[in-house]
Amino acid sequence: MDADERYIVGPVMKALKVLDAIAEKGHPVSLTTVAAELGLPKTSTFRYLRTLSAAGFASYDPASDRYAVGTRFRALATADKSIQRLRALALPALAALNREFNETINLAVIADHQVAYIDILESTRALRMQARVGSRDPLHSTALGKAMLAHLPVEERGALLSHALAQRTLRTITELRVIERQLQEVARTGVAIEIGENEEGTMCIGVAILDEGRRPLAAISLSAPERRITDPLRERVVARLKEAAAAISEGLLQP
Repeated sequence: MDADERYIVGPVMKALKVLDAIAEKGHPVSLTTVAAELGLPKTSTFRYLRTLSAAGFASYDPASDRYAVGTRFRALATADKSIQRLRALALPALAALNREFNETINLAVIADHQVAYIDILESTRALRMQARVGSRDPLHSTALGKAMLAHLPVEERGALLSHALAQRTLRTITELRVIERQLQEVARTGVAIEIGENEEGTMCIGVAILDEGRRPLAAISLSAPERRITDPLRERVVARLKEAAAAISEGLLQP
């Protein structure tokens, strides 16, 4: 047995295969069809289908006795398409920023009360940031997170910050009152600047990508060792990030 196979949960794998079989058909299918196609006992297939239905990943029509993909499955598919569209629209702007400054450029969204990195263009310099595509960081300790939080209603961002706030470095701000004052300033200026709060010795400058209702869809940022970001350079970075975020926002509004 392959070492990795020891960690695979058999029933979960079979349930996913059942869901995949339904999705591939593209139309409602019967229990008998799914069981026969996968070579599974009908009793087991029935339990998988009912579990998937209870979780919203499948739907059951008693009138036709057929199963189809559920609303939860469709929601995940739609979310993935939205992320792919965001990445495609943002890439030219991210690449231009990366070429101009030769520093790490990040694109992120809020997911499960955290910042989720969906694209990163790295600097070619020796000193670079630790984040990778798919990794996550706290909202309160990152410029990306602060940029998005600042454009949310107070109640909504309060809910996102309701859990214990991790002390990532000695500079991490964990007092809600202080964070709230900081977010008010970010909302006023349109830019979030974090220095050493998430990673020692680094500076990150972030700007939110907003929809037509001024809600944050995502955020972009430039990350670099603090010593490389001089005051004149910081002014240029802020201006370019704002231009890029506005261009991406405008692109997302197009049909």
